[in-house]
Amino acid sequence: MKKIIVILLCSLGLSANAQVTTLTLKDAVNYALQNKAEAKKAKLQVENSEYQIQEIRARALPQISANGNLTYNPVIQTTVIDGAGFGQPGTTIQAAFGQKWTSVGGLSLTQAIFDQSVFTGLRAAQTTREFYQINDQLTEEQVIERVANNYYAVYVQKERLILLDSSYVNTTKVRDIVQGQFDNGLAKKIDLDRIIVKMSNIDTDRQQVKNQITLQENALKFYMGMPIETQITMPKEQFEVVPAALTEQPNIENRTEYLLLKKQEELLVFNKKAVEAGYYPTLSLTAGYNYIGQGPQMPWFAKPADGVYWSDYSSIGLNLHVPIFTGFGTRAKVRQADVEIRSLQEDIKDTKLSLDLDYRNAMAQIDNNIVTINNQRENMRLALEILSNTKNNYLQGLASLTDLLDAENASLEAQNNFTRAVLNYKIAEISLIKSKGELKSLTK
Repeated sequence: MKKIIVILLCSLGLSANAQVTTLTLKDAVNYALQNKAEAKKAKLQVENSEYQIQEIRARALPQISANGNLTYNPVIQTTVIDGAGFGQPGTTIQAAFGQKWTSVGGLSLTQAIFDQSVFTGLRAAQTTREFYQINDQLTEEQVIERVANNYYAVYVQKERLILLDSSYVNTTKVRDIVQGQFDNGLAKKIDLDRIIVKMSNIDTDRQQVKNQITLQENALKFYMGMPIETQITMPKEQFEVVPAALTEQPNIENRTEYLLLKKQEELLVFNKKAVEAGYYPTLSLTAGYNYIGQGPQMPWFAKPADGVYWSDYSSIGLNLHVPIFTGFGTRAKVRQADVEIRSLQEDIKDTKLSLDLDYRNAMAQIDNNIVTINNQRENMRLALEILSNTKNNYLQGLASLTDLLDAENASLEAQNNFTRAVLNYKIAEISLIKSKGELKSLTK
């Protein structure tokens, strides 16, 4: 007895902790934008673009470095010189220049004065940032679309389960009636068996739909970035069919897909200019200051008394590089960059046609689904009316069991058709919202 009480208390505790999250479409979309990996990674790309811009800007700033080395020369190179310079004409003198130990430490500076590739990179920096910002927006729209479609798909499966539960209850009532008639000798055994078989089939369908709901909910949670074990429920008002506002055709050039391609085109143009910079000369300033120590022993911490002497030296210069002939390599690279631009321009043309097609198809689907929903709503009303009349006639002995079962099947099918029509409408509505570039409106 004590064990049973403990088990019941634990069960109650688990039930209390298993909180159910009420999930509207807006909640689902906003949750996904905050938690889904794709959305997070897109934002990280925006952040990373700032670091890429800083890297480009660094090329225009002074480059300063510290250098140091310690060298030991076991054998000092000798140089052969004419002795005439030392008052010994006609002789050759071998002289060793340098010391066994040499140590140098200093600073060097390089500053680009004119480099066309650096200037082009700086001009492309802002476009790079804008490209990743648009890509982030496109990723968010893709997440929203995927979540919305799966959200409505879960609803349809739940509606099917509600219909099957209702059908199961109604069939159970008929079974009880037939059972009473059979017990009183007013019905045949085959009639009772047919009802039992129908109930078994409905129950099998219920189990299949429950499994589909679980799978569809898991998919939705995955696309949201939500823990799979989270229990969710959906408010009914989310699925009311309100005819969408079909306005004039939206401006395709405002679509995120189009804007992203145009930014990519700008980047390719800058890339071509960066390659063309290979035709231009470059000019840079260099400067250095060094301190050198030389002697017969390691110079560190040594003094002139040890034969080690330290001295400093510095230099300032200009480096000019003028490309004259590169074997047509630069020209080939420029032409490759130009081909990339022209290829992308073809993609832009194709994308404009595709976006226009999406809008027109979405409009057609909306119109078609509105008509279908109205027809299915009327069919559902008629099927329910026929089922009610057939059930009354059956109870009065004016209709056969076959007629009643056929009427129930027709009613269930009509309701399922209506539910599917609603799903098709909602998916078409998402497509229309997407074609108008207004998917972010689902977050408000």
